[in-house]
Amino acid sequence: MNFPVFDLHCDTALALLGRDLMGGNSLRKNGFHIDLERAKTLPGYAQCFACFTTPAFREWYQVSPVIAFEREMGEILSQIEANADWIKQAYTAQEVRENYEKGLMSGILTIEGPAGFDFDPALLQDLYAVGFRISTLGWNEENVLTGSNVTSGGLTDQGREYVREAQRVGMIVDVSHISDEGFWDIMEMAEKPVIASHSNSRTMCDVKRNLTDDMFRAICQTGGVAGINQYAEFLGSEPNLDTVCDHILHFLELDPEGDHIALGGDLDGCEELAEGFDGVQSYPAMAKRLLERGVGEKIVRKIYWENALEVMEKCCI
Repeated sequence: MNFPVFDLHCDTALALLGRDLMGGNSLRKNGFHIDLERAKTLPGYAQCFACFTTPAFREWYQVSPVIAFEREMGEILSQIEANADWIKQAYTAQEVRENYEKGLMSGILTIEGPAGFDFDPALLQDLYAVGFRISTLGWNEENVLTGSNVTSGGLTDQGREYVREAQRVGMIVDVSHISDEGFWDIMEMAEKPVIASHSNSRTMCDVKRNLTDDMFRAICQTGGVAGINQYAEFLGSEPNLDTVCDHILHFLELDPEGDHIALGGDLDGCEELAEGFDGVQSYPAMAKRLLERGVGEKIVRKIYWENALEVMEKCCI
């Protein structure tokens, strides 16, 4: 049985731009993990397209993260517009549902690392108006907001202001990539559901990018979700579809109704995926394996579609 897919995180916008950040690739058909031709084989599809920036862009691409952010945003929006017969930008959960009913896919803008607008919380209102609906506080670097998964340190005063402003304007706060200290600082001040858009179980794979059981429980208590990541490094040694299912089944031990688990594949943001998962077209195979391992259709549909929609409905104005 196939299920519609709502994926909370990919890096396809940057992949489409290429190494020179000048574009030229097609969202409709390409050799990346995600394209619309393959996504169209799913019974429904909503994809959060991250605009990813880090201060390291100056070294990697010899371009400021501000310019890179503008190019990524412009690229994904122009690609959605060019493929309006198949996909439409969505601002609300209701628009995702309406697109689904019309046979259209949904594209949703998100932020992975606020370096692209100089970590300025005063700009979140304007970014929300453009359509951004989710934001991390950084990537793999310490910044003016917080420490990261490869550094220590909690939220700064500016980081606390960022979280408050994001929640005020209706943007979902995303704890993927944040330091453990920063995570708990956010939990203490969370007034709306918080997500980890692309993070797995640290019990199953002991890396800092994953969530401890206590972290996952805390996300559940806010009404948020954890998005299952397909990156091999965050799954375990020589991972396959069963390894991905192991992470989901462990979270289900903590969340038996399956209300706080979602998808966040990190597609086009990593090279090595679990064996048997080659791109967006592989989500049905993963669903089939979950069903074979005893997860009910109702829970699989929650994980694949409903839970992310519910968070969007609760947070986004």
